[in-house]
Amino acid sequence: EYVNICILPFLLPVPKQPSNQTLSQGKSARLSCAVQGLTEPDIVWMKDGAKLISTDQMFISHGEDHWETFHSVKSVQQQDAGQYWCEVEFEGLTLSSERAWITVEGVPHFLLEPQDVATFPNKPFELMCAAVGPPEPVEVLWWVGGLQEGESRPSPSVLHIEGVNSSVKFYCEARNDRGISVSRTGTVYIKGEPSPVSRTESVDNNVTLSWKPGFIGHSELSFCTAQVANSTPIRVPVQKVMVPPHQLLLSGLRSHCNYSVRVSCVNEVGASPFSPWLQFVTPESVPLAAPRNLTFDLSEQQLCLNWEQLQKEELQGELLAYKLQWILGGEAQEPLLFKHNRAQLSGAGRFFNASFQVSGCTSVGCGPWSSPVLVLPASVQVQVQRSHMWVGVLLGLLVATIIALLLNIAARRRGKEMQFGWFFQSPGPDPSVSFTAARSFTRAQTETQEFTLDSLGINNDLKNKLQDVLIPEKMITLGHMLGKGEFGSVREAILKTDDTDIQKVAVKVLKSDVTSSADIEQCLKEAAYMKDFNHPNVIQLIGVSLHQRPGQRLPIPMVEPFVRDNRNIIHRDLAARNCMLGENMRVCVADFGLSKKIYSGDYYRQGSASKLPVKWIALESLADNSPCGKLSPEVRLRILV
Repeated sequence: EYVNICILPFLLPVPKQPSNQTLSQGKSARLSCAVQGLTEPDIVWMKDGAKLISTDQMFISHGEDHWETFHSVKSVQQQDAGQYWCEVEFEGLTLSSERAWITVEGVPHFLLEPQDVATFPNKPFELMCAAVGPPEPVEVLWWVGGLQEGESRPSPSVLHIEGVNSSVKFYCEARNDRGISVSRTGTVYIKGEPSPVSRTESVDNNVTLSWKPGFIGHSELSFCTAQVANSTPIRVPVQKVMVPPHQLLLSGLRSHCNYSVRVSCVNEVGASPFSPWLQFVTPESVPLAAPRNLTFDLSEQQLCLNWEQLQKEELQGELLAYKLQWILGGEAQEPLLFKHNRAQLSGAGRFFNASFQVSGCTSVGCGPWSSPVLVLPASVQVQVQRSHMWVGVLLGLLVATIIALLLNIAARRRGKEMQFGWFFQSPGPDPSVSFTAARSFTRAQTETQEFTLDSLGINNDLKNKLQDVLIPEKMITLGHMLGKGEFGSVREAILKTDDTDIQKVAVKVLKSDVTSSADIEQCLKEAAYMKDFNHPNVIQLIGVSLHQRPGQRLPIPMVEPFVRDNRNIIHRDLAARNCMLGENMRVCVADFGLSKKIYSGDYYRQGSASKLPVKWIALESLADNSPCGKLSPEVRLRILV
């Protein structure tokens, strides 16, 4: 009976496996590793996880399937220190030996050397240095500007510098029992403004501007700015460009025009001077406009066409030719090219009833076409023009008739009978009024009684203040109602001050059921307040008129306001309904029935239980005795709602 036995290769035990070694710099080192069970195996050496590529590796055969390999270093240095082992591949498996260390004793080697520093003048900063052995310990000594900075200190070391105002060199020394190592020399730079851009250039037809920055002043650039000017020289606004890349696609430029551009770059210290102006020409484009005034002259022998030349700013490039296209019998014919703004075509008869158009062309393409012109003999043109004229006359008469009918219908629909006549509101934005009075106060009536302020029984101060603004009732013609409220209405009216001067005004009229002197006096007080106003957004008082009422002892006051400010008045009823629109749609505050002077003495007292606009009135006016009095819960609730 047979038994299959599989023998795997194996690495020989110590001393044939790599072993730890501690050596001085310059000494030789030799590592060995053996494998058994494979014929001519491929054994590789590893250092710190990476495959070693070395010409010092040797192989020795101790039999058909027993091999030994060596890795030698003739003169070890600090870079040779590390962890070593050997590996062999067998049927997809990786067999590894044990790890061994090579430690190199000698002068310290640096893990961290001082780096260059860029800083502002006299601003504190720190320097760092770190070195290791073996042997340990390692001490660090600093040198700044050629002078020793303090005493030796253990590695790693951090040196604090209070600040410098000019560039300075520095380095560190690392010491142990084997000697001294010196680090690289670093530099402290003082930050400054960047230097001008060293080169600018315009790239390709896309007008892409590119530049190469100059010395950045030991501080990274934040952005650059490009300034573009044309020949007029109206400047395009400065454009801010984030960098890198150091380029900008210029926009908003006209085609085929001369421009200049310059660039400045900015860091945290400031901006560099602008670079010299770079001159460039923008690419061509198709013309902006079509040739104008295309005309023709038709004779028996030839057809002559003429048109205006395109201006330089319209061409947007160099003119190559004018392109003439023509259509005959509904079919486009072969276009023709002409260098100048005219064309002479022989064989005039073949162009009858042909339609011509012309456009300008540059190297990029052709622009828009002119309006088509139809070629006809002169006699036919006259007949066509006359036919067109009669058609235009007939159409004009028809349109005028329709408009007249529509206006007549619209006027009848807009007419509205008022108490004193008919008025018609214009459809346009102008608030003019056409008014036909049924009863006018301007007619002569010897029996009409003219009321004065003396007949109202008001106090003398109020009477004296209104005496110079009293207007006779016969000078006013009332029109339609503009609006009404709790105490009266506002009507449109015509004020005639003499035979030729007519003014459109708004008139406030008390309700007809007002019968007491107190109510009339309250209305006149509003007029007295308005008399002092002088502001473009506040109604100005023109005058006061007394309207006679049949069967009533007292007349109703009518107040004629117009647009005027005095900031020492509290309105207390400022709402949209109490605002009017004047000329040019200017808003004017009106209706001062609840207004009160705030510098006229004692605080206002709410003396009666009259109706008040709680939603709009000043809050302190609702309180009793004081402008700042407390409000009842019920009143506060109404205000919130």
